[in-house]
Amino acid sequence: VQLQAFGGGLVQPGGSLRLSCAASGNIFSIVGMGWYRQAPGKQRELVARIISGGITNYADSVKGRFTISRDNAKNTVYLQMNNLKPEDTAVYYCNADIRTITDSQLRAYWGQGTLVTVSS
Repeated sequence: VQLQAFGGGLVQPGGSLRLSCAASGNIFSIVGMGWYRQAPGKQRELVARIISGGITNYADSVKGRFTISRDNAKNTVYLQMNNLKPEDTAVYYCNADIRTITDSQLRAYWGQGTLVTVSS
C-alpha cells in the first residue's frame, strides 16, 4: 500500500491551497483518512480526519478554514485550506487506516509529507 500526497507549496497569508492524497495497492477497505502536520520543533498533530459515513473532525485551530473530503471510488482524501496563516506552515502528512486483501488487520499507513509554507 502506498499513499502519495500532492499540493503543497508557498502561499501568502489569506491564500488557499488544496492537498490531495491517493492510496493505492492491495486495498480491501479504508476505514478512515486524515491529515496531520508537523511544524519545525513541534510534534505531529492532527489537522482533520474523515471516517466511513463522512464523519469529520478538525483541530480547533483550523475549524472554519479547512475542509476535508474523500472520494471513496478513487481512495483519495482532500484538504481544502482557506485563509491560510503563517502558523499553518508545516509538513502535512496524509494517513489512512487500511485493511489489505491479504491481511485482515487494520493498519495505519502514512504518505511522504508535503510542505506548506505560508509567508508574505
